[in-house]
Amino acid sequence: MAFKEESTSFAVGHMALAYLIGKSSARVLKVPLNTPIILVLSIIPDADILFGVNEWHRGPTHSLIAAFLIFVPFFVLYRQKALPYFLALISHSLIADFITGGNIMLLWPLTPRLFGLNEFGLDFEIWSPVNVALEWTLFALATVVMFKTGELASFFHNQKPNLLLAIPVGTVLLPTIVSYPLQVPFLLMPPHVFYLVLFSVSVLIALSGLLKRSRCR
Repeated sequence: MAFKEESTSFAVGHMALAYLIGKSSARVLKVPLNTPIILVLSIIPDADILFGVNEWHRGPTHSLIAAFLIFVPFFVLYRQKALPYFLALISHSLIADFITGGNIMLLWPLTPRLFGLNEFGLDFEIWSPVNVALEWTLFALATVVMFKTGELASFFHNQKPNLLLAIPVGTVLLPTIVSYPLQVPFLLMPPHVFYLVLFSVSVLIALSGLLKRSRCR
C-alpha cells in the first residue's frame, strides 16, 4: 500500500528539507551522516496513511513528544550523533506540515490540540504556486549541496545503507508517478522523477553488490 494524498505531494519537500537540516546539524556537531536513513526518516510520520488511518493523519505519528520518546534510546547510545536524525524526523511535522496544512497533534498525548499556521490564516495549500515554488527551492538546494559534498555520487556506490532507499521508492515516489489522476502538481513531477530514478538505481547497485557477495561465500 502506498502513501496517498498529502504525503505524496510533500515527498520531495520533506526529503529535501530533512536532508538539509540533517546535513547542516551534522556539520555543526562534526558527526557523520547516513543520508539514506535521513531520507527515510523524512517520510516516517506519514505512516499513519500507510496503515489506513486517514482520520488520524497528522495525529500521533506527527507528535514531537512521541518522536522524542522513540529517540531516547538512540540519544543514550549515540548521544549527539543521533541529533541530526531526530531533527530530520521532526522537520516533517514541526516545519513542513506546520506551514502547509497545519492541523497537527504536535503535543500528543499531552493534548489533542491541533497546531499549525492555519490557526493564524497563514498556511499554504499543497497545490498552491507558493508551495510548489517552496518545494522546488528545497529540492534545488538539497541537490546542489549533495553535489558539492560528493554525496550525490555516493548513491552510485555499492553501499548496504542505500537499500533503505527502496522505502521511499515504493511508498511515495513510484506511486506518485503511476497514479491517475496525479496526486501532485504537474510542476512537481520532475523532482519526483529525479529522486525515483536516483534512488532506484542506487538500490539496484546495492542489491547487485549484495548478490555478488552472497555468491562468493
